[in-house]
Amino acid sequence: MSWVKSPEFKVGLLVVVVGSLIAFMSMQVSEDPSYLGRSKKAWFLIKTAGGLVKNSAVKTAGIPIGIIREITLQDGQARVDITVKSDVRLTVSAVVEVQAQGILGDKHIEIFAGMPDDPPLPDGAQILNIKDKGSLDNLVSEVSEISSSLKSVASVLKESISDDGSKKHIMGRIVSNIEKLTGDIAQMTGDNKEKIGEIVDQVHDVTTTLSDLVNDKSEDGFKKSWAKAVASLQRIDSVLKNVDDITGKINRGEGTIGKLVNDETTVDNLNSTIEGFSGMIESANRIQTGFDFHADYLGDIKATKSTVGIRIQPGLDRYYYLGIIDDPAGVVEREKTTGETNGVSQSSSQTKTFYNKTKFSAMFAKNFYDLTVRGGLIENQGGVGIDYLFFRRKMKVSFEAFNFGETNLRAQAMYSLVHGFYLLGGVQDILNNSQSRSSYLGAGLYITNDDLKVLLSSKSPF
Repeated sequence: MSWVKSPEFKVGLLVVVVGSLIAFMSMQVSEDPSYLGRSKKAWFLIKTAGGLVKNSAVKTAGIPIGIIREITLQDGQARVDITVKSDVRLTVSAVVEVQAQGILGDKHIEIFAGMPDDPPLPDGAQILNIKDKGSLDNLVSEVSEISSSLKSVASVLKESISDDGSKKHIMGRIVSNIEKLTGDIAQMTGDNKEKIGEIVDQVHDVTTTLSDLVNDKSEDGFKKSWAKAVASLQRIDSVLKNVDDITGKINRGEGTIGKLVNDETTVDNLNSTIEGFSGMIESANRIQTGFDFHADYLGDIKATKSTVGIRIQPGLDRYYYLGIIDDPAGVVEREKTTGETNGVSQSSSQTKTFYNKTKFSAMFAKNFYDLTVRGGLIENQGGVGIDYLFFRRKMKVSFEAFNFGETNLRAQAMYSLVHGFYLLGGVQDILNNSQSRSSYLGAGLYITNDDLKVLLSSKSPF
């Protein structure tokens, strides 16, 4: 193994090691991601590749992620092939933007990876979203357009201030109007010098009067009056401070008023009083009041009987009823005519006369589901009654017995229509003990305090 120790072998080994080290360092310095690991490839088309250089950096957010691998011509446009690192996730919505790198025309490629939710861009696919901004050519073009605009403005301004072009443009007409206005002002001031002098003198007199008024030191002058006003404001401030002290003492519970306001016993008593009053109002609101009016035509008597009543219902299971009745058969008088024929007395006819009478009813009623039992004063006489509801509570059948000396029995049926209207019919004085038996038919209206609220509101169904 003497050749291992030979100078030629050592020199060759040194050359190989140094070359390998240089190659490795070059690969580390290179921005081409394909040298050291896996990479992705993509390409795109732009109108011009001016300023782009092969192997220049491709960046994202200013950070190099790859290089321009190739620049070729395709269909009249520049095709740019790029290589980026494999850990850069490009999607189908990725955007390529050609940005200027300086004022000398150099450019670089800036890539925006796209929406994270979009599908990934396949390896070697085309990027379709291209933006070209920041180039020196665009800047020169914009400067050229601005220069053209300034040239047009200068031309218009030049024509506006000339004699021939003063009326062709708005600027010229404005300049002409200003010229006329200044001429008119000059003429007006020249023709009215004396009047302008008088105006100046009057203004001077006014300012002199104001100066005298402000500097007046008399008792009624401005200075003394202002001093009095300042003193009044100071007194008002003192009064406000006293009020603040008083309210502070009350809040702290000092003094009689403070103890009254802050004493919990007083507050509890006041709350109890308010709760009692509120409970009384709430109880009154729970009482339902109904108003009833109906008229019945008595077929046998050939007259109309009218009734007006009020029903006070403090609960669902009971109510009180008060009524006034105008009864056309309230009083019955009999007239008998007698005569004498051949010494024998004989009756010829008998007349029954009815007279109106005002009667009163006052009853207490107790409800048992669809059955109601009531008792009290019925048409000036003691009596009882039974009501039964059926047919979805629209039909009510009633039986009443009163005036037990000459027992008066009455049977009645009532059918409710809509909005409190109802029809009724029946027979009164079934036993004819009061000589006022008659069938009757009528109609009526029953409304409650809730119905009155609806009628008086804007939501009335009528």
